[in-house]
Amino acid sequence: MSVALDVIIAFIAFIVAVILLSGIKVVNEWERLPVLILGRFAGLKGPGIVYVPPIIGKVPMRISTRLQAIAFRTEQSLTKDNVPVIVDAVMYYQPVDLEKVVLKVEDYNVATRLAAETTLREVIGQTMLDELLAERDKVAALARNIIDSKTEAWGVKVTSVEIRNVEIPPDLVQAMSRQAQAERERRARVTLAQAEYEAAQKMVEAANLYINNDRAFMLRWMNMIYELGMEGKNMLVFIPVNLPVAGPASPIGMMGVRELISSAQGTPQESQGASQERKQ
Repeated sequence: MSVALDVIIAFIAFIVAVILLSGIKVVNEWERLPVLILGRFAGLKGPGIVYVPPIIGKVPMRISTRLQAIAFRTEQSLTKDNVPVIVDAVMYYQPVDLEKVVLKVEDYNVATRLAAETTLREVIGQTMLDELLAERDKVAALARNIIDSKTEAWGVKVTSVEIRNVEIPPDLVQAMSRQAQAERERRARVTLAQAEYEAAQKMVEAANLYINNDRAFMLRWMNMIYELGMEGKNMLVFIPVNLPVAGPASPIGMMGVRELISSAQGTPQESQGASQERKQ
């Protein structure tokens, strides 16, 4: 009987030791353990090795003090100009008041995510589609301020909200694509017209310079002929039509011919005297 009693005592001691040792917990550097003693909040413990009295003590959760990120997606919402959109976003938040995190909200992760979804839908309803597409940072900052004001009572600090994607109906995407293409064509035509206008101005200025300077115009004309010959691969034959007139056909040559004729024939009186002499 003494042996059986010793076994029973050893078994009971083992059970007690296991129960007592079950209260030892290891807490990471970035974690905290809220402890409840007989249902009352007894404070936060950690990091390192902590002891929670078994049976009377309870740890409802482990709280991470690191920055946390959560991706959420809103249901189809209407913008201010009645366009249905679906927004995909990311939120970064961090517990800062751990006592409020334990006592003021059941699950701060779920509560923060739901608050972010509903708030983003409210912001979308107050924003035009063009503003939502072009100014995502502004819309995200507005949503972050509203979400942070809601989660402040829970001890959660929202540091940033970023919009990753905005989904719009396919037919609206095609209409926006056509609009963008028309806008690009308009800009191209305006740019071409502006270039034509500036080129015409420069041509007028060049023409005014060439009016009173024939030599400059001639040099420019010769340069254009040279460039035309350099661009082509075949032989270019150019026949000038404005060469200076030379030889007997020129005015100076005609004057020389008249002088020779007059000197050969002489004056009318001289010619009559010569004929009388020949008759005699």
